[in-house]
Amino acid sequence: MENFDFTNIQNIIYMFSAMLFITGIKMLGKESTAQKGNFISATGMLLAISATAINIVNPLIALVAILLGGIIGAIISVKVKMTSIPEMVALFNGFGGLATFLIAWSQMNNLVNDIAILQFVLVVITIYIGGVTFSGSLVAFGKLSGRINVNKGDVLANIFVSLFYLSLIAVPVTLITLSIYIETYQLIFYMFLAIVILGGIGFVLPIGGGDMPVVISLLNSFSGIAAAFAGLLLVNNVLIVAGSLVGASGLILTIIMAKAMNRTIGNILFVGYASSNSSSSKDEGEVKPINAEDAYLILENSSSVLIVPGYGMAVAQAQHVVRELGELLEENGAEVKYGIHPVAGRMPGHMNVLLAEANVSYDLLVEPDDVNPTMEVFDVAIVIGANDVVNPSATEEPGSPIYGMPIIEVHKAKTVFVLKRSMSSGFAGVQNPLFFKENTRMLFGDAKDSISNLVSEFKEL
Repeated sequence: MENFDFTNIQNIIYMFSAMLFITGIKMLGKESTAQKGNFISATGMLLAISATAINIVNPLIALVAILLGGIIGAIISVKVKMTSIPEMVALFNGFGGLATFLIAWSQMNNLVNDIAILQFVLVVITIYIGGVTFSGSLVAFGKLSGRINVNKGDVLANIFVSLFYLSLIAVPVTLITLSIYIETYQLIFYMFLAIVILGGIGFVLPIGGGDMPVVISLLNSFSGIAAAFAGLLLVNNVLIVAGSLVGASGLILTIIMAKAMNRTIGNILFVGYASSNSSSSKDEGEVKPINAEDAYLILENSSSVLIVPGYGMAVAQAQHVVRELGELLEENGAEVKYGIHPVAGRMPGHMNVLLAEANVSYDLLVEPDDVNPTMEVFDVAIVIGANDVVNPSATEEPGSPIYGMPIIEVHKAKTVFVLKRSMSSGFAGVQNPLFFKENTRMLFGDAKDSISNLVSEFKEL
């Protein structure tokens, strides 16, 4: 037993953990297996962290940290509202970036006495990606929660954007400078740390709220890439595997979402929506309000209904009454589908998560490509707080800032009910001609209250 090497056992646990990660991520692709996949992935992470903790100088401290982190995570998962999930995801991305940032920082001290060019490169790159992810995620959290209202073109945004570009230049400059003046590295290194954090703020600050789903997905990818680099620094196989999985899956999702908006990632990050000085920003007629009683009469005679949720449904926490309305429509003989746009809400899969919480069958969810070809057969399309993802300017007005963006073409349905609190535009800042269409009726008010009124009308039959 004196010659027993725990490293071999540790590597076996790491390999098993990696298998659990891959299996869990694959199971997240289906609603029926998502919960089990999440549990399997979490189990793999617990095994990996525990195996690492046992083999360090003071495992008790590490195990206490695991327990403390688990308790905090459990409290957050119970307390957080579904409408706050995007903000929570942004914070978690930031914490992942901060962890790798601190790991790389700690490794810098070890390199001073053992100069290795490759290690220097890894440290600087890991610090950069981790730092940008951390501060950028904090800004994303602020924008999603309404605490930060700085937009592209503002003086403050321009200042931080300049710092972001300066941080890009600082990477090679820091590498060259440190390799020459390694013995007096402190001042240069600390300046680099500060520039990286400020640069991360400049990376996200000018990006509009409508692009936040893509940004969150990209920051998630960055946190994984940073973790993979940290794994290389620590020569930790499971950290390399886990970081690579997160980085790759996040990047793939980012590309998919950018494609869903018919824009490149570069356009989203560095250009944003074009100026909205087009005809789409002007009123195009009079809106036609409707009350719940009249809306009920139309729905009661409908044989096919499409429900299109947006962020307004999340704000009103209306997912449960939406499901109830859908069930009542089905009992009344109507075919009900839920149109889900990939970038509806404020994070990838936001609407899917809310509807899954309300126990809406995954089979009833359809994407734009599935439902648009048959939109004309729907008697009623109910739009709940969605705006840009149903804006016909994307297909009808070449001069519109969102022209070319794939949408759910609800304007082609026989009748459209739009549930909104007001006539305000969406994240893109573009007026929606849908509101003025002949077949559109506006049901103003809180979405949950409006749908509850419709439910009550059906129940009074």
